[in-house]
Amino acid sequence: MPYIDGYVVPVPRAKLAAYRRLARKAGKVWIEYGALAVNECVADDVKPGKLTSFPQSVKLKSSETVVLSWIVYRSRRDRDRVNAKVMADPRLTGMHDLKALPFDARRMFWGGFKPIVQL
Repeated sequence: MPYIDGYVVPVPRAKLAAYRRLARKAGKVWIEYGALAVNECVADDVKPGKLTSFPQSVKLKSSETVVLSWIVYRSRRDRDRVNAKVMADPRLTGMHDLKALPFDARRMFWGGFKPIVQL
């Protein structure tokens, strides 16, 4: 079974094009180092819930939208190897400057997941 890294990111609508450029650039680097797939999706039918929701999870502002992203790897071990190379890649050094990103990285969240059903 593959391994998945998932991300939920609040992105200002005015900076969505900049986010897309950054995601495309970074995604190509992830693929180059061995990720099997990189997916970036913007919210289309996402409403605030009564207890929890995507908007609530990132404290979404009215000027923002939610982006759901996931990267697929062969295994967790492969993910750890790929991520180490990506984080050291000089093409992405700007991603380490949180103020330069086109979103508020403090409200982003992520994690690694083992699939339990795959059809």
